[in-house]
Amino acid sequence: MAGKPMIALALLAPLLWSPAATAQDVPGIEICTVEKTMERRTSCLQSNVDFLHKSLDKARLDQQQKLDAARAQIAALSAAVAALQKQLAELQAAQKPAKSEPAPAKDATPPKDAMPSKDAPPPKADAK
Repeated sequence: MAGKPMIALALLAPLLWSPAATAQDVPGIEICTVEKTMERRTSCLQSNVDFLHKSLDKARLDQQQKLDAARAQIAALSAAVAALQKQLAELQAAQKPAKSEPAPAKDATPPKDAMPSKDAPPPKADAK
């Protein structure tokens, strides 16, 4: 059993020390004009292009997340404003009748031709 981990490590060792893994320690833009051979210069330029693509993709994703969050916040605020406008309209509608008609006194008797209120009990019929 002790041989199996050693075999796995021996198989992984070439992958860890491959030239692609050690080509660039810190990702970033390199000055490629110092490279003498065309292959190394091309590899350097490709590394720069890859780094720029990754940077742009990351920035694009970050900005998209910020835009989505802003859109969600705008939608929530719009709903809140609509609810407040509805409440304001209801309050204004409730205030208008109260201002236009003076409140009747509690002791005052309603006129005979006035409709009975819904809360009042129905008039009793004369029993014969």
